[in-house]
Amino acid sequence: MLTIHGDRISGNCLKVKWIADHLGLAYRWVDVDVVKGEAKAPAYLADFPMGQVPAVVLTDGRRLAQSNAILLHLAEGSALVPADAFARAEMFQWLFWEQYTHEPAIAVRRFQRHYLGKPDSEIDPALMVKGRAALTLMARHLATRDWFAGGAVSCADVALVAYTRVAHEGGFDLAEWPAVAAWVTRVEAVLGIG
Repeated sequence: MLTIHGDRISGNCLKVKWIADHLGLAYRWVDVDVVKGEAKAPAYLADFPMGQVPAVVLTDGRRLAQSNAILLHLAEGSALVPADAFARAEMFQWLFWEQYTHEPAIAVRRFQRHYLGKPDSEIDPALMVKGRAALTLMARHLATRDWFAGGAVSCADVALVAYTRVAHEGGFDLAEWPAVAAWVTRVEAVLGIG
């Protein structure tokens, strides 16, 4: 059986769970508390040297880390990976952007503010600037379409919704970006979360 190691406070972990649930995959969830440093424990590092969550053990025993790599592996052959080559490349584009630009601003600010309890005055102001820029780019993209790649929900939407839906916990009010807020509602409906 598939085993998912993750922390439920992490959007990166939840997106793997949501994909597995959406696809009806049987799995076992193993809690790994990142705040307590459990992903850096020697036993965990022996199995997952990157020392991060999520990480999975596939049914054949192989191990895989990095949320978007896991998403793509689990969703291979499903409608969550567009069949059209350009739409698939567009999905990859947004997956890479999510980890390089979106997550390092919105998720990091959320973690510092919501989980570490830091006041805004102690959080790098660049995170707010970068997060707002990311949400503005998303709103522009969604102004003329319902999904990020192709004509249906894809792994790109799942990856991007994970931290966008809780952006308010980082001080971002999605009311400023109504196209993004509407898209969050659409993705949550498809995934059955909310």
